[in-house]
Amino acid sequence: MNNRLLCAALLWLPVFASSAATNVSEHVLGNGLKVLVKEDHRSPVAVSQVWYKVGSSYEPGGITGISHMLEHMMFKGTDKHSVGEFSRIIAENGGEENAFTGTDYTAYFQTMEASRLAVSFELEADRMRNLHLLPDELKKELQVVTEERRMRTDDNPQAKMQEHFNAMAYTNSPYKNPVIGWPSDIENYKVEDLQAWYQRWYAPNNATLVVVGDVQPKAVFALAEKYFAPLKPMGDKPVAPTMLKPQAEVEQLGVRKMTVKLPAKLPYLLMGYKVPVLKTAQNEWEAYALEVLAGVLDGGSSARLESGLVRGKQIAVSAGASYSLHSRLPELLTLEATPAEGKTVWDLESALKEEIAKLQMKLIDNEELQRIKAQVLAKDVYEKDSNFYQAMELGMLETVGLGWKKVDEYVDKVNQVTAEQVRDVARKYLIEDKLSVAYLEPLPITGHITETKTEKGVR
Repeated sequence: MNNRLLCAALLWLPVFASSAATNVSEHVLGNGLKVLVKEDHRSPVAVSQVWYKVGSSYEPGGITGISHMLEHMMFKGTDKHSVGEFSRIIAENGGEENAFTGTDYTAYFQTMEASRLAVSFELEADRMRNLHLLPDELKKELQVVTEERRMRTDDNPQAKMQEHFNAMAYTNSPYKNPVIGWPSDIENYKVEDLQAWYQRWYAPNNATLVVVGDVQPKAVFALAEKYFAPLKPMGDKPVAPTMLKPQAEVEQLGVRKMTVKLPAKLPYLLMGYKVPVLKTAQNEWEAYALEVLAGVLDGGSSARLESGLVRGKQIAVSAGASYSLHSRLPELLTLEATPAEGKTVWDLESALKEEIAKLQMKLIDNEELQRIKAQVLAKDVYEKDSNFYQAMELGMLETVGLGWKKVDEYVDKVNQVTAEQVRDVARKYLIEDKLSVAYLEPLPITGHITETKTEKGVR
């Protein structure tokens, strides 16, 4: 059944039907490492992920991007395993491995035949506390990260504009800094900086181990005890809560606007409203209402931006909206669009504001609301087909401080959102004084550029 047919079928389900409880087993080692196991026996494969509670939003000025840099260095060997041996061993065992850094986390993962799980555990446990950080390897990896930044940001006008936009939109939130780091900070990393960051955050009591696949929880817990339990924790309590001060964004006192001039093929508009997330909302329903609101604007080909601005008025070649429900700190609900030929970014800004005004003045009708909720259900059903996504969902919720059990609430909470609540959050948060706007003004192109949209916060 394709996604559209599934959405149509789900429209006939009771709106307030409860989703099945996630079958997760939890065990906490004596050193503080939390282990989560979810059985999925559809294939003889297991995904293993280690999540650390540290990302770019933890970084002070001068060393922005150091969490991402350390992610690269985590493959550079230990006393027991030399440089490159980690990846070689995983490959020899038929597995795949990689890592990613975001604003609120750093995670490492392997996908292997389930009987090889011990191989993954032995390697991850070893580098959790025994990493080698060598000047020569840092010098090599600095070139890699510099090139990564050039390709993903500096040569990508929309990504470059997003970077400047975040720096303007946020006043003191650490979300103002790019995950990959500012160029001058990257240039000046020292081994001592990385060593201090590693010692500060990489410890079992600041990590979550997630395993999803063809496994038995008791056997996984036994393996975890064997390989991870001997590791010493950092201090008597989990690291992150004792190291972080409150990072509340100061109140925005009026609209902010900027023009970014870059070599580009097309102009581009980016708008962002300050909004709460699930972890910071005074009323939890507000975050879910914002999630539904974003779906109304950008929830498939029938959503308002696509049907109204792209196909309807034909003033945009593309338009979208996004909102991150599960961030650690307050976020932005963003709107972005590229004007059609003969139209301007100011035409688009006016049109997008008209769409916001409609949400503020008129209730969404029941048919549209049902369709958005059906799409949420369809998305949830499809994502459960992926062991990797199931593990990522558990790890992310746990790492940002919401707790993995929130995974069971998402569909039900979205289904409970009313048209009145969508209107209320639009009126409360999507206002001029909480708005930041950036315009991309194209300059002549003299070299190669990339105009693809980057995934926010993940490198």
